[in-house]
Amino acid sequence: MAQADTPQTRHWDFSIDVEQIGWLTLDVQDNSVNVLSREVISELEKLVGHIERLGQAGSLVGVVLLSGKSGFIAGADISEFDQMSDPAILPEALRRTHGVFQRIEDLKIPFVCGISGFCVGGGLELALACHYRIAVNDDGTKLGFPEVNLGIFPGFAGTGRSIRQAGPVDAMQLMLTGKILRASQARKLNLVDKLVRHRDMLRWEGRTAVLSKRKSEPAPFTKRAMALGPIRKRVADKMREEVGKKAPKNHYPAPYALIDLFEKYGDDPKQMIAHEIDAFVPLMASPTAQNLRRVFFLSESLKRLGVKGKDKPKFVRVHVVGAGVMGGDIAAWCAYRGMAVTLQDMDMDRIKPALDRAKKLFKKRLKTRQAVDAAMARLEPDVEGKGIARCDVLIEAVVEKLEVKQQIFSNAEKQLKPNAIMATNTSSIELERIAESLDNPNRLIGLHFFNPVAQLPLVEVIRSTLNDDEAIRVGASFVLAIGKSPVVVKSAPGFLVNRALMPYMLEAIDRVEKGESPEQLDAAAVAFGMPMGPIELMDTVGLDVGAFVAKELGQKVPEDSKFAKLVSDGKLGRKSGQGFYKWVDGKAQKEKAPAHANLEGLGRDLVQPLVDTAEVIVSEGVVESADMADIGMILGTGFAPFLGGPLKAREDGRA
Repeated sequence: MAQADTPQTRHWDFSIDVEQIGWLTLDVQDNSVNVLSREVISELEKLVGHIERLGQAGSLVGVVLLSGKSGFIAGADISEFDQMSDPAILPEALRRTHGVFQRIEDLKIPFVCGISGFCVGGGLELALACHYRIAVNDDGTKLGFPEVNLGIFPGFAGTGRSIRQAGPVDAMQLMLTGKILRASQARKLNLVDKLVRHRDMLRWEGRTAVLSKRKSEPAPFTKRAMALGPIRKRVADKMREEVGKKAPKNHYPAPYALIDLFEKYGDDPKQMIAHEIDAFVPLMASPTAQNLRRVFFLSESLKRLGVKGKDKPKFVRVHVVGAGVMGGDIAAWCAYRGMAVTLQDMDMDRIKPALDRAKKLFKKRLKTRQAVDAAMARLEPDVEGKGIARCDVLIEAVVEKLEVKQQIFSNAEKQLKPNAIMATNTSSIELERIAESLDNPNRLIGLHFFNPVAQLPLVEVIRSTLNDDEAIRVGASFVLAIGKSPVVVKSAPGFLVNRALMPYMLEAIDRVEKGESPEQLDAAAVAFGMPMGPIELMDTVGLDVGAFVAKELGQKVPEDSKFAKLVSDGKLGRKSGQGFYKWVDGKAQKEKAPAHANLEGLGRDLVQPLVDTAEVIVSEGVVESADMADIGMILGTGFAPFLGGPLKAREDGRA
């Protein structure tokens, strides 16, 4: 029953049942997910005051917090972050949220939360302020602190409370990596107290927890001991060492600020919470955080490229022609994402290595033998191409030879369902040329994946002059359905990523031809912010592929060059075990790089051809905007996210 004096709120509902249990439900209006905006926090503040009064009066025995949406809370409202980064606004807003959460923790009556779906960032911080946490143990329930991906760390007192519950090592690891946990993993870390099988059990278990006055226990002493005395400094130093392997301090300051906070106050969660705001505030307005927020919003914008509503297509069956590294890995990824896949090549000898790689992927990504076996069952070898007639999506991923691709699509067009997607994974050939042999050339689009398929999120959706908007939207819908990010580009030699990458890689190779150290050039690119250097990248792509794309783009590889000799000798890089580097167990064997007075400056010089070419690509309309060029290069090449992309970096004078 509702209380007459309950504060009127837009996003929260509060009622009390006959057992005097309060039911607090968050359902943020005009939003598909619950987020903790300033308005939502302000309303919660009013309701907490009301709950305090009812508890003191003895008319309320406890509260259960639930979500009115499929997910719990997806964190703070990121759309407010730019405004909130103002140092004149942010500290007070954080103190206010800290205060509300502390009042929840200080309540004399039980305050329990039931978690289903996403409970991340500020959502998990609110959950940790509750006395007891119940979560649905299914694949949809996810908990974690992804703030590091936005250039910050938890700012709603989650630092100290997570350490209190999970212990310093596990909690810090969670915050420093941004790893998202399943409910069962969160239970093992003591971030969740009880697991239930179904969402409809949350109310009953919440009621039981309130009436039983259940309260979560902190981490045991054996875990807390890692934050005591001189041990804490050694733990902090080890954390810095591990973070430094992937995130240099001058590029990503947030993890180091969090480690500094832990080193000073990690033995006392209350002190860590008390000093959290001072450490947090400078990060919010940092260039890194501003650029990572931009990257986040650009990534989110890609999700709107597909078909929405009742016309949204369903993709059940995929047929891939070509079982090489790229084709086989595309097929494996689609099977991993739950689709039935037929994989075609000339014989089983060519298909078997792809099946072996797929099994390794499934074993790595899937946690049970049953799940691995089910994924393998979805991936079917198909030498005769019988799957073409049944598929919703046909993807060609054979050698970059125009006549071969034309023949494949000419034959397939006669068998495909009328509404099936017909796509090529070409890395450089214009679609109009491939479509010359088709009766309905509008059907052919490009879906250009990047190697390794399981790791790189970008798929370029290639639009030719023959395609209509609907064909491209359907293609983008498929990309989204397999958990990738689509960027639409016009059919032009090299499209976006390859065209921008090739001058960068060829310039670096030219430096090697002239005697510069490949190890030094690679180290310089990494120092600038690239995930790997241009020479290692060329070896990873494949020297034969690189030489072909260079030719397609009109950039010759001199016949007397080391590059050309490596290709002619079959030394094609990682896939052959030898290229510019020798490769062992998938890793380049490098000598120690020579010292350089300004490694990052050298890296900046190296990426200039990439930045210049990206600017030309935008001016030619190959992508619709600089924003799309930036997000495409970040997702397709790993271009320094903390810089916001090549064109944003140039705008800021950093590239």
